[in-house]
Amino acid sequence: MKRALLLLLSVLCINIYAQIPEGYYSSTSGLLGEDLKLELYSIIKDHKEFTYTSSSTDTWDILKEADQDPQNPDNVILIYSGESVNAAQEYNNNNGWTREHVWAKSRGDFGTSRGAGTDCHHLKACSSSINSTRSNRAFGVGGTEVIYNGLNTGNFIGVAYTFEPRDEVKGDVARMILYMAVRYNGENGEPDLELTESVFGNTDKQPIHGMKSTLLKWHKDDPVDEFERNRNDVVFSYQENRNPFIDYPEFVDKIWNVNTSIGNAFDQDEIIKWTVQGDLITLQSDQILNKIDLYDMTGQRIYSNAGIGTNEHSLTTSHNGIIIVLVDDVKPFKIVL
Repeated sequence: MKRALLLLLSVLCINIYAQIPEGYYSSTSGLLGEDLKLELYSIIKDHKEFTYTSSSTDTWDILKEADQDPQNPDNVILIYSGESVNAAQEYNNNNGWTREHVWAKSRGDFGTSRGAGTDCHHLKACSSSINSTRSNRAFGVGGTEVIYNGLNTGNFIGVAYTFEPRDEVKGDVARMILYMAVRYNGENGEPDLELTESVFGNTDKQPIHGMKSTLLKWHKDDPVDEFERNRNDVVFSYQENRNPFIDYPEFVDKIWNVNTSIGNAFDQDEIIKWTVQGDLITLQSDQILNKIDLYDMTGQRIYSNAGIGTNEHSLTTSHNGIIIVLVDDVKPFKIVL
């Protein structure tokens, strides 16, 4: 009965703070690419920082709540093995669990110092053994399966110094890495973290992490689930900042799958930004868009709208391949669908 009451109270507490504050992302409206990335940084920077280990509230305490097993509030779920283990034991001379820096702390050499080293949006409860196996490997696909306690784990280490987590947490991992690439951009003595397609050896301390294309794919293949949403709320209740890619997964495409075309008309440069998400094309401009025409490579017009009158316009097309976009009859550019 006592445990049931505690669990009920826990749920009630979660519901109290399990909401995005009103207006939290309002300043991102209409932004794409680097503009959106910088605006998200301005929203989530300057979060409340906690120590890695201390007698007061530290990262152990936050992870005990953030990674709590919904079926057993005394336990935490370990990210790569999926085990549910006693949370109170912490490290316990390597008999308990440890804290995994999903963005490897050597990639930027920030260690466990306040800030990137203690940011619980990318710290996860983890088994010590698999934590050591993963080390500071880039995230990639394939390799030799990791065996833990005699069991297959669904995690793999690659020859090219990569690590593939089990399917159930691929998206979680991706969104943590993407968060770090936005939250830390080199200001105020913080590391400038960036995504890369390259894979580096274990001694390289550059502030870059890969593999970008793999992480973007995992983000789509493994959507946000309730455990991840609750975790975002818990960390927010301590750090007072959120992972925007859990709240709004579409931000990922708007930042990393955005392309920019620059045209010239009437002796004035106009930047037209466009995103492609499946059949949806969104065009944005710093000037009013009046008319948009789409043509295939044979010159056949496949779309036309002459009554827009706004800075942003979305349309759908089932066409595949290269198309020509003509804006206001004078600004043509190509998009690959």
